[in-house]
Amino acid sequence: MLPAALLPRPFGSAKGHCNFLRRVYHIDMNVSRQPAAMSDDAGSGAARGPRARTRRLMLETATRLMQAGATPSVSEVAEAAEVSRATAYRYFPSQAALVQAVVDEGLGPILIWKSASADPERRVAELFDTAMPRIEAFEATFKAALKLSLDQWARRQAGTLDGEPAFTRGHRIDLLKDAIAPLKHRLPPREFKRLAQALSLIFGVEVLIVLKDIWGLDSRKMMSVAQWAAGALVRAAVMESMTGGDRSAPATAEE
Repeated sequence: MLPAALLPRPFGSAKGHCNFLRRVYHIDMNVSRQPAAMSDDAGSGAARGPRARTRRLMLETATRLMQAGATPSVSEVAEAAEVSRATAYRYFPSQAALVQAVVDEGLGPILIWKSASADPERRVAELFDTAMPRIEAFEATFKAALKLSLDQWARRQAGTLDGEPAFTRGHRIDLLKDAIAPLKHRLPPREFKRLAQALSLIFGVEVLIVLKDIWGLDSRKMMSVAQWAAGALVRAAVMESMTGGDRSAPATAEE
């Protein structure tokens, strides 16, 4: 269940909308991989200055809107936060940049996850234990980001995306490769990569869509299925490496 501060609230008048957005919650996790939106905010002094506060207000406002199910534009966030559009675009020059920053905030401790275990199956289980509850807590945010990704894909196919910066997704690649790192010297590169790719199918907001939305599982059962599938994939990859591997598997495009 989402914390009370994250529950969507009804939209009233524009004035009331802006008032409740000022009571946005604060995410207290440091996201070490998140790039700064403006170089002027770098440094300990600027991090506490008016520019940092304005950027934080925009991020919190965008997060609130995305947790309510919207995929807001920079202009819409600026209006809700009562920040000028010109100022808003200085911090976030595109919708993709804004949504990426909100996603990184939502990921929080997932991005700085580390494991001391040398057992790849345990490491993967620990990653899932860290990541999936957080992803579920910010489910609406990640679904809104997924919606933007799908919308951009459709417009790209139709030739109407023009020069709009693409929203890219890819944190799970590094996270999963790190989780199975002990297998890097036990598996051929092709099989190591294939395992990371297979695990990526059951890691992320897409798992919630399949297991909760389609299958109707509750959080506990969803997590149980995801953990079981992840462990089975790791064990299968290790077993194949011990028995000569699956030489019939098709090569990936980038091999």
